[in-house]
Amino acid sequence: MKLNREGLKDIEFWLENEIKTPTYDIENTIKNTKETPRWIHFGGGNIFRGFIARLQDELLEKGLGDIGIIAAETFDYDIIDKIYKPYDNLVLSVGLRANGETKKQVLASICDSVKASIREESDFERLKKAFQAPSLQMASFTITEKGYALKDSKGNYFNTVLEDLENGPTKANHAMCITTALLLERFNAGRYPVAIVSMDNCSHNGEKLKASVLDVADKWLEKGFVNQAFIDYISDESKVSFPWSMIDKITPRPAKEIEENLTSLGLEEISPVITNKGTFIAPFVNAEIPEYLVIEDNFPNGRPKLEEAGVYFSDRDTVNKSETMKVTTCLNPLHTALAVYGCLLGYDSIAKEMNDNELKKLVEKIGYDEGIKVVVDPKIINPRNFIDEVINERLPNPFIPDSPARIATDTSQKVAIRFGETIKAYIKSPSLDVNALQFIPLAIAGWFRYLLGVDDGLKPFKISDDPMLSDLQEGLKEIKIGNKDSYKGQLKPFLANKVIFGLDLVEAGLSEKIELMFLELIEGSGAVRKTLVKYLD
Repeated sequence: MKLNREGLKDIEFWLENEIKTPTYDIENTIKNTKETPRWIHFGGGNIFRGFIARLQDELLEKGLGDIGIIAAETFDYDIIDKIYKPYDNLVLSVGLRANGETKKQVLASICDSVKASIREESDFERLKKAFQAPSLQMASFTITEKGYALKDSKGNYFNTVLEDLENGPTKANHAMCITTALLLERFNAGRYPVAIVSMDNCSHNGEKLKASVLDVADKWLEKGFVNQAFIDYISDESKVSFPWSMIDKITPRPAKEIEENLTSLGLEEISPVITNKGTFIAPFVNAEIPEYLVIEDNFPNGRPKLEEAGVYFSDRDTVNKSETMKVTTCLNPLHTALAVYGCLLGYDSIAKEMNDNELKKLVEKIGYDEGIKVVVDPKIINPRNFIDEVINERLPNPFIPDSPARIATDTSQKVAIRFGETIKAYIKSPSLDVNALQFIPLAIAGWFRYLLGVDDGLKPFKISDDPMLSDLQEGLKEIKIGNKDSYKGQLKPFLANKVIFGLDLVEAGLSEKIELMFLELIEGSGAVRKTLVKYLD
């Protein structure tokens, strides 16, 4: 049996294998989406396919909508050719419970998939037409935090962005320049309202998205590609809004066990593929059951009734508190600490790490002892209950095949939020002493030790992709494990870099502590474990 619209006609197969299939009219939904598009999503990865698309699928099942989503991939176009088109844009969602049970469901809410590239003329024309449609209510994004970045760590525009700024909207390539160019299409079509919604896992995501769009637009204004009226249009929240959001659901790489299970049921061509850009992705998405999405309710052209699918809609302050709770305290910092130390200690699974006495204590200390002291309760989600669920249920779930190496990707783009925000909160607090922080500095020291690319047994390992990796490794290249004298303050420039940490850790008074911990971590073979035991036992 194949995962496509023809295959769905064999109702008995799906029933026998306890795989839920759509009961709504898929063909009619596709027709409606083409005629009156309401929702475009940029970023075709697992968090979209396994979570966001399922929300709209639930509305379709409940009869609370009859229009699907247009998926637009901004980076890895192979995903469209290898994962979307061959399967008629269907997704097989596999929810993984901690007891090993699975919840399988075919999603059909993605009604079209396009490559968001000017080089793909037909696809891009469909995107432009959708943006020109008065019916369009929102464009959402899961392109990762680095997708919004226009500049490098030194404040210089990336070359791709520079070319876009010089060449103008008709030749845009960078995701943010493409977004701005499509908004120009909407402006020219009738200045129609729309919400531009980041659903990425980063702090103040709507603010980042808006800042990048305005930056591009301002540069195009200087060069005469757009006029002031366009700037006014995208600056007016009653016309173009940029709601903030908080999203949380672990959607790891496709698991071999799930692939084998689906194959044993009789599903064909269900195996993962590796794209030309190295994305490991499958027709199915395996993910944990817990999920959270909080969105600022600011949609000038209306929105889907996503609250009926479990989404929290609130004001910006509540979103910010929810996001701060999760990203800076109750989950993401724990994930990063586990990622870097997991790689150093040879773990291939986050869940396995939670059986490690020191690593479990490390995340408990970061969460319960240090981070939670600066969390403001968002009221809609209880922080203590949230972190309890993370530490006791989510991270230890052995059926979530998430790896430290995956979580360690792009760490330089994350530490400012995952650790920097808590450090800043300590500095601002009249009742807290930033110098009392012990375990967040230990996590930061562990990241620098990780960047040396040698595990605790002195075996080399592959460092995960990171846009700053070459700069970081160049700065640390003279440091030799087992030779403390090789350390001559190489961490200091990075610790003082506000782009990396969101503040100057030298000024904050934490650099010396981090450096001393780092020196302990590089003493030699076994030093990582020895250091963890020292601080956590």
